[in-house]
Amino acid sequence: MARLFGLILALAGAAAPGAGHASFLSGETLDTAANALSWLILFLVPCVAIAVFLYVHVLPEVIAERNQHPHKHSIKVLCILSLFFGGMLWPFAWLWAYTKPIGYRAIYGTEKHDDHYLAMAEKARLGTASAEEIRHAIDELKAMKARHVLSQELQRALADLESIAAAPTPQARAAQPVAGAE
Repeated sequence: MARLFGLILALAGAAAPGAGHASFLSGETLDTAANALSWLILFLVPCVAIAVFLYVHVLPEVIAERNQHPHKHSIKVLCILSLFFGGMLWPFAWLWAYTKPIGYRAIYGTEKHDDHYLAMAEKARLGTASAEEIRHAIDELKAMKARHVLSQELQRALADLESIAAAPTPQARAAQPVAGAE
């Protein structure tokens, strides 16, 4: 019985109101802090929310660009249109950015945008592309040429890649004997 009485007394003491404060600040300091917090919430939070919304909204475009999707410009347009339609088209842009363009490959012989091949030719001109990368790009461009007419830019890129692939590498030139050095 003494235990039960002690338990009831402890519960009553815990439930009894004590001296408490709603804030660690008081008076004018509390008003100043509340004012600063309200301005922060009114201006900073919406700005951050809009920035996050726009960043998430252009993610399909970024993904399509990174994957060299052949429809990356169309995906970009769909993202912009989605802004005007309240984001309702955004899931379609997201799905489109992640899908492999099977029909595009069947027609054109590639799954990549033309910019990929132009960048590969530039990379080869600078000497940063490996021989395997150059050979792969040449093979893909030749397959595309067999299916349809290449644009002038891609024809120049193919010619550049072929000339770079045909040119001897610095290692091969160093291994060749010099004429007249007997």
